Amino acid sequence: MKQALLFINGVPPNQLPETDGYQMVACSDGAFRYLKEKGYPLDQLDFISGDFDSHNGSDEDIYSQKFIYTPDQDKTDFQKSLEILAERGIQNVDVYGGSGGEMDHFLGNLHVAYLFKDKMKITFYDEFASYFFAEKHTVLNKIENRMVSLYPYPEAIGITTSGLKWPLAGETLNITDRIGTRNLATDDSVEISFDDGALVLFVGI
Repeated sequence: MKQALLFINGVPPNQLPETDGYQMVACSDGAFRYLKEKGYPLDQLDFISGDFDSHNGSDEDIYSQKFIYTPDQDKTDFQKSLEILAERGIQNVDVYGGSGGEMDHFLGNLHVAYLFKDKMKITFYDEFASYFFAEKHTVLNKIENRMVSLYPYPEAIGITTSGLKWPLAGETLNITDRIGTRNLATDDSVEISFDDGALVLFVGI
């Protein structure tokens, strides 16, 4: 499975991840700014995508050959970056900078991930948790004593769990009625299954 590392324009990670194991490394134009400020090895970037409202993309920049101008204002820079990655055969994307700051950006990024959830596996990372849209059967390993939140998007039907302090047995979560935040992994391995709908899992660091 081809994997990519993608930086977008939320709150930058305190510690930038290594690029080992990734077939592609990319960023949005806004993230390009903070990667430069943090001294990230920009020669490892395969492309920088966006409308360049956060970065001028001038020809004088030695990395301008990596710029992909995507001016479509009906899509976010995150969505346009994912489209490029999908076109290049990427199936698994680890995203940094997807949360924090202006929370409408976070919600927008979650919406974009929902649009792509059947095309690629997208996992966000921040200073508090990793989070992603779960498959119908998901196993989480090595997470004993860590927070696990189950967030319906907007509904997940027939949820059954094992290894959590507060288990579910064929139950439904709905964003307007009942959600499953701030659960706790009591086992090293946690299993979560559901029958229909969409479910976001947050796993504490």
